[in-house]
Amino acid sequence: MARWDDDHTAFERPRRRSRPRTKDRPDYSSAPVAMVASIDRGRYRCLMTDGRAVSATKARILGRKGVIVGDRVRLDGDVSGAEGTLARIVEVEERSSMLRRSADDADTFERPIVANADQLMIVTALADPEPRMGMIDRILVAAYDAGVAPVLCLTKADLASPDALRAAYEPLGVPIVVTRPGADLEPVREHLEDLTTVLIGHSGVGKSTLVNALVPGTGRATGAVSEVTGKGRHTSTSAAAIALPGGGWIIDTPGVRSFGISHVQPESFVAAFSDLADLVENCPRGCRHDSQALECALDEALGEGLLDAQRLASFRRMERAFA
Repeated sequence: MARWDDDHTAFERPRRRSRPRTKDRPDYSSAPVAMVASIDRGRYRCLMTDGRAVSATKARILGRKGVIVGDRVRLDGDVSGAEGTLARIVEVEERSSMLRRSADDADTFERPIVANADQLMIVTALADPEPRMGMIDRILVAAYDAGVAPVLCLTKADLASPDALRAAYEPLGVPIVVTRPGADLEPVREHLEDLTTVLIGHSGVGKSTLVNALVPGTGRATGAVSEVTGKGRHTSTSAAAIALPGGGWIIDTPGVRSFGISHVQPESFVAAFSDLADLVENCPRGCRHDSQALECALDEALGEGLLDAQRLASFRRMERAFA
């Protein structure tokens, strides 16, 4: 039997904490609310309702909860915005929407892009670089899944005709605006007014050039397309929310070369099209609604004149993004 004074008894039991833990949490319900406009190496640039810019860090109380551009957050600490001051993000308000993507379809890790956007403007060039319909389809799928209204902006119309892309996407009810260098941007502004719009596009399509034209003095970096690869070079390196002179916000994002949608379930995509969602209720269990599907209700609706052939073709082209 061990003696009371052997070596083991020299080690004391852990002492109680001097301050017992409590389940009470600080109440931040009256803390000021701001929008996260940009993020740079752990520093969050937050815009108060009066336009004041405040630099902040994420408080430890948030744990692993992420904070992304577009988030509405509550701030604690010094919110004066004076040089050298730093506030803390202590709460993230409930998001109305969240746009996400993965690096590719083999990557199951979801990357939140922007929170609380009302709509998504897909910016694609008609030439230099050539439009990638597969990329457009994938971004559209992500927009429908997030509940964010899509708009297609076709740039460089001085180099090629927009007719083919119009024919592909107008049957889906996607609004389309076309621009060219030096053209009046009023049609684009009409789609952006009083809304929060995230701009996404392949590198080199002229997205930053468009932002600089919409908000002069913004100074977003622009770049050319490589003559060797035909691909655009990344210019914008981080997302940034920019106030529009006529009201509303645009959130410029870095150019993307791939857009994975492994996080999207086909059911949620179909549900974005109310007319088609009603029709597919009559499909056999497990129906993928593609052209090879047996007894698909969409084909029956087409034969009965209840569905436009071009709309079905456009829908099924996007459906192939899940293959």
